[in-house]
Parts: sequence; structure tokens; C-alpha cells
Amino acid sequence: QVQLVESGGGSVQAGGSLRLSCAASTSGSRIVTMGWYRQTPGKQREFVALITNPGTKYADSVKGRFTISRDNAKNTMYLQMNSLKPEDTAVYYCYASVQGYTSLLWGQGTQVTVSS
Repeated sequence: QVQLVESGGGSVQAGGSLRLSCAASTSGSRIVTMGWYRQTPGKQREFVALITNPGTKYADSVKGRFTISRDNAKNTMYLQMNSLKPEDTAVYYCYASVQGYTSLLWGQGTQVTVSS
């Protein structure tokens, strides 16, 4: 069974930084792609970034401010968020596409709050 556990959310002022982590326990399954979505109350979940082989992809709203990375040895993915804006406030969810699983797997979510 694959589980994703997020950490690193919190409150920060506009212009500040946070780093989110998503640790995956895979029981030997191969993770193909990992990424982040975010959601605010009353809105649909919004794509933020993904990392796969061979590269990364970002939403236009975070390009140049957020950096996604992955430590394969630790089975952990990171989202470094710089120059945060109040509109980045959301619950951030990590996800993984895992070989042998037909659906994406999701973490529990971590709250990010950016105050002006």
C-alpha cells in the first residue's frame, strides 16, 4: 500500500517562503509522477506543479516563484515556495501516479496561509 504524508505548511507574510514536503511509502511500487494541487473553499482543486522523468511543469501562477524537486533515495518530494502572495493561500495536496494503481494517490493536505 502506498501512502503520502505532507508536512511543512503554515502561516507566513506576503513575500515570505515555505517548503512543503511529501513523503511516500511505496512498499516497493514505482512512482511515475508526483506533484501538487491546491484548493480554496468553494473552488475546484488547482494544479500547481509536477515532477516526472524527464522534467517539471508549473502552473503559470507559480512559475518563477515555486520549485518542485524530488529526492528519490528518500522517496520524498518538495515544493519550495518563495515570494508568496495572499492568493497562494490554500490547502496543498500532494499526489502520486504509481505503477500498478489505476487512480492517483493523494496526501491528506496541508494548509498554507499567506497574510498581506
